[in-house]
Amino acid sequence: MDDMLSPSYLPGDYNQLPELPGVYRYYSKDGILIYVGKAKNLRKRVGSYFNKNAGINQKTRRMVREIQKIEITIVNSEFDALLLENNLIKKAQPKYNVLLKDDKTYPYLLLTNEPFPRIYPTRRVIPSKGTYFGPFASVKAMNNVLDLILSLFTIRTCKLDLSEEKIRTSNYKVCLEYHLGNCKGPCEGLQDETSYLKDIDQARNILKGNLSFAKNFFKESMQTAAAALDFENAQLYKEKYDLLEKYQAKSLVINPNVDSLDVFSIVSEEKYAFVNYLRIKNGAITLSKTVEIKKKLDEADQELLLTAIIRLRDQFQSDAKEVLVNLDYEESPEGLQLILPKIGDKRKLVDLSLKNALYYKKEKALLAGEVKNKKNRVLLQLQKDLSLEDLPYHIECFDNSNIQGSNPVASMVCFKDGKPSKKDYRHYHIKSVVGPNDFASMEEVVYRRYKRILQEEKALPNLVVIDGGKGQLSSAVAALKSLDIYKKVPIIGIAKRLEEIYFPGDNYPIFIDKKSESLRLIQRIRDEAHRFAITFHRNLRSKGALGSQLTSIEGIGEHTAHKLLKHFKSLKNIQQASLADLSQQVGKDKATKIFSMYHPKKNSSH
Repeated sequence: MDDMLSPSYLPGDYNQLPELPGVYRYYSKDGILIYVGKAKNLRKRVGSYFNKNAGINQKTRRMVREIQKIEITIVNSEFDALLLENNLIKKAQPKYNVLLKDDKTYPYLLLTNEPFPRIYPTRRVIPSKGTYFGPFASVKAMNNVLDLILSLFTIRTCKLDLSEEKIRTSNYKVCLEYHLGNCKGPCEGLQDETSYLKDIDQARNILKGNLSFAKNFFKESMQTAAAALDFENAQLYKEKYDLLEKYQAKSLVINPNVDSLDVFSIVSEEKYAFVNYLRIKNGAITLSKTVEIKKKLDEADQELLLTAIIRLRDQFQSDAKEVLVNLDYEESPEGLQLILPKIGDKRKLVDLSLKNALYYKKEKALLAGEVKNKKNRVLLQLQKDLSLEDLPYHIECFDNSNIQGSNPVASMVCFKDGKPSKKDYRHYHIKSVVGPNDFASMEEVVYRRYKRILQEEKALPNLVVIDGGKGQLSSAVAALKSLDIYKKVPIIGIAKRLEEIYFPGDNYPIFIDKKSESLRLIQRIRDEAHRFAITFHRNLRSKGALGSQLTSIEGIGEHTAHKLLKHFKSLKNIQQASLADLSQQVGKDKATKIFSMYHPKKNSSH
């Protein structure tokens, strides 16, 4: 049997992730785990790191540049993701999870074992005090659970000793919580412990994730009250039932006193099997791993699963005696107890493991066929429409922008696999052309681009698109010919007016169906090149306008204006700057002239 491989994703494949809650893990080129995160929607959350730059700080950009591999684990809810994220971070201490590197303890909810038990948050686990539920990676998530319980049940929040003797002998008085209806006053003997413990039992079920018990209780109570024409209480029970309906955090983590155990599940197909492994320590998921096994001799699933169990337990040094599985074994190996649970929390864990195994089985099928075909469909159509020898995986598009003849610039955008590759975008200042000349400008930038590509021995694109008609296309062709790469790189022009596609040397354009996906891709690339050029041009004109205001001051040249704008970032900041700050940048004489310009009524010595 081949070595088992963990299914993973490249950073550019984030759009193949499921739109499900889960935990994602980023690895560097050395296979080191550098970041663990949680998500309500894995595809959207992971995609947010790669499809935008705005709003992402420098440190996050640095992390994104390091990411070489992504692994995920699907869970049932965002709440489960919080718990799994917490355990993975505490175990691996990834370098970019800086907020969790101080080894702080995480919060639990404690259900005390005193008379009239309480439920409250704590960071210290002392088993003799009661039952702990957690840990919670987020205080907010923990408070959501606690708020839900306190809104559903009348559970005391005071710290009084409510033993029978104390209630009888102490002069306890009900507090504000009683008058608000949040407590029934057991301190004064107004509620017996038996009825109080009914609420505690329901709260315990919610803490374990078993919402159905509490929902059934409120539903039956609502129906009983309605049958007795007690509509006020029926409405109260209905509101609590609705609140539970909306609450979606169904945690599989039971409590830290549960024995450690391993959970394995297998799904199989003709040539491959997929095995998921969940490791449970002190009631919490501390590891999730899905592996692929290539069949060699048509082995039975029981045999494959047992092989995976032995290998993975050895790899991760597991010593758990109890192993939950999704297959029935008549006989367990010596020293190992293989159990197929039918109901309860352990069955939920097996179902979650199976959910992850099934997802990877589905993912392999998609990657092998459907996704690949879908991804390449537009590029294959474009290859056919333009009669290209190679699939146009790598496309580059050029556009000029020289509005009113000022600041002539050009841009090049790059699409790979039908998607923008923004790290390969380039801006160009026109150097050799005087005045507005689109044709000469196009020749210059195309020449500069591919001369550099050749010098750096990088791959040429599969298609070059020129934003313009026959004139701009001819100029670009001239650049390719001078570099002796014409006909080695397919090149076309797209005319704006009728969206016509021109080939070099053809008098007449070719027409692609206006509804064609391939034409829409070319248009999208052209529009992106235009946007990129216009933005660059607008920024240059803005800087030029600001600079011209400064250079209108006698004795202030372009160099000084540029230096001030670079330091102060805007004209407004320059206007508001002190004389001392200006002097530090350009010297006292020039600073005095600028300061006097914007503060005519003030003495320059101020």
